[in-house]
Amino acid sequence: MTTHPSLESLQGSYAWVDAIRKISYGPGCVTKALPQIMDLLGGKKALIVTGNSLRTKTDVVEKIEKILKEHGAYGDTFSEIGEHAPVAGIHRGIEAFKKSGADIIVAVGGGSPIDAVKVIISYIQQQTGGTFVQQISIPTTLSAAEYTIGAGFTNEQGHKESTTVHSPELAPAGIILDAELTLPTPEQLWLATGLRALDHTVENFYKSTTPLPLKMLCYSAIADLFQYLPISKANPQDLQARQMLQLASWMSIWPLKLEKSGPLGLSHSLGHKLGATYGIPHGITSCLTLAAVVNYKAQVASTDDKQSLARALFYLREPSTGSVDSDVRKLSYLIDDLVIRLGLKRTLKGYGVPKEDLPRIAQLAINTLLALGEPESQLVEPQVVKLLESIYE
Repeated sequence: MTTHPSLESLQGSYAWVDAIRKISYGPGCVTKALPQIMDLLGGKKALIVTGNSLRTKTDVVEKIEKILKEHGAYGDTFSEIGEHAPVAGIHRGIEAFKKSGADIIVAVGGGSPIDAVKVIISYIQQQTGGTFVQQISIPTTLSAAEYTIGAGFTNEQGHKESTTVHSPELAPAGIILDAELTLPTPEQLWLATGLRALDHTVENFYKSTTPLPLKMLCYSAIADLFQYLPISKANPQDLQARQMLQLASWMSIWPLKLEKSGPLGLSHSLGHKLGATYGIPHGITSCLTLAAVVNYKAQVASTDDKQSLARALFYLREPSTGSVDSDVRKLSYLIDDLVIRLGLKRTLKGYGVPKEDLPRIAQLAINTLLALGEPESQLVEPQVVKLLESIYE
């Protein structure tokens, strides 16, 4: 079925951040790209910020250290960033930066170290009142944290807000997408963060501030994610598939928008409330919520948003059902099937989420979105609770 955007949806504006100076991509590119970006940014000495597992169980961090040492630019390595960026690790990271004598930070790993560095940079700037320290991000997952200008962290009580620091200056000044560095990433983490990237693409289809040209990038991203995630699962050593997935993650949330950000939509908002509180990884929250939220959108979304979702079937080379609502539901089923094929099907009960907590989770997620101006008509608490019940067990 052929659908066209309404005249209303063909109007709008978009302001983006130009803080990123350079993005390098390609298998093996880090060897040349890291010194080049350091020189471009005027960095003399770098502190590497990463997680303990990446440092102790793989040689990825060692490779980065070697490159920096060969160019006389190595300061130290701080590897105490935990999942969901607990605040205690962030405070220790600030002290590590001060002791290292570094003037730039290289974040290596997934969304937690990349976001933690944004918070570290923000706190250092608040303490000194000077310019923002620059970050170079070297992601080893597909979470796409390197393309945002805000970050959250987990407080002492174990709660995480989606955006606790926010500034255009927090965007990484350099990004290196080297598929070879992703080879040691555990399979579940790699594939689940691919679903996180898919979550970005899909929620951009019904994000009111996403203009049509950027949605076209998301259509390309959704096609590549559906194609290359199963290939990457079947052959984890396939560098072409991994590099294509890194580029799809880039397209899923590019370019950085200047306006203050928060969760893209209901799937992200629910994921933020579920993640840190119940110890559910970022990617897995998307595996849990995305298909169910798209199915919910078939009931409550605007006509334009439904059409944006339904149009994804064309890029997935899937025939239309002949009805926009049914096409949206079909997209939901396709997402659920992809999660199953990747071996990522999970339940809230399996993560120990108490069923009596579901109304509170729903209300917290709704409140966050309402504060960002999302339509109240699409955020009906009993229906969102029912959505959570559908993924409970």
